[in-house]
Amino acid sequence: MNSKYNKILLALVIGAVAVNLISCVSIPKGAKAVKPFKKDKYLGKWYEIARMDFKFEKNLNNVTATYSLKDDGSIKVDNRGYNYVKKEWKQSVGKAKFVKDEDEARLKVSFFGPFYAGYNVIQIDPDYKYALVAGNNLQYLWILSRTKIIPETIKSVYLDTARKLGYETGDLVWTTHN
Repeated sequence: MNSKYNKILLALVIGAVAVNLISCVSIPKGAKAVKPFKKDKYLGKWYEIARMDFKFEKNLNNVTATYSLKDDGSIKVDNRGYNYVKKEWKQSVGKAKFVKDEDEARLKVSFFGPFYAGYNVIQIDPDYKYALVAGNNLQYLWILSRTKIIPETIKSVYLDTARKLGYETGDLVWTTHN
């Protein structure tokens, strides 16, 4: 009986560790999330200017992310983009929660049940028009704007920040909006 209990307990612990590892909500080494962060100013529609490409956004242009507050205090994440190869719109709806305090721009985002990934706003202008967002590691990076274009001065600053953190900015995909 005791052996059976120990096996169940071990399986639960292994499962919890696996979920924790899969649900990585870290921030790249050397990066710091924006603090103080104003959640209400960040809500709304953002245009993706550039990204490190990955399978969920492969072949997408006209990419937007819209953030809205849910009744439970979490943030609804509504990502849309047009797959120019398949000639169809793609949409992913998920949720985001703050990792710690709401005044620090470290969030965890989920599109698949209990599995979360890091979403860290590491640079933002005072008017919340342009943002640099890092994922868990150096494979995920986004430059966002409230409009379909970004001033060269902001773009240059954000690219410099990303390079200093170790991002290969030459690998960025520059999103087309048409």
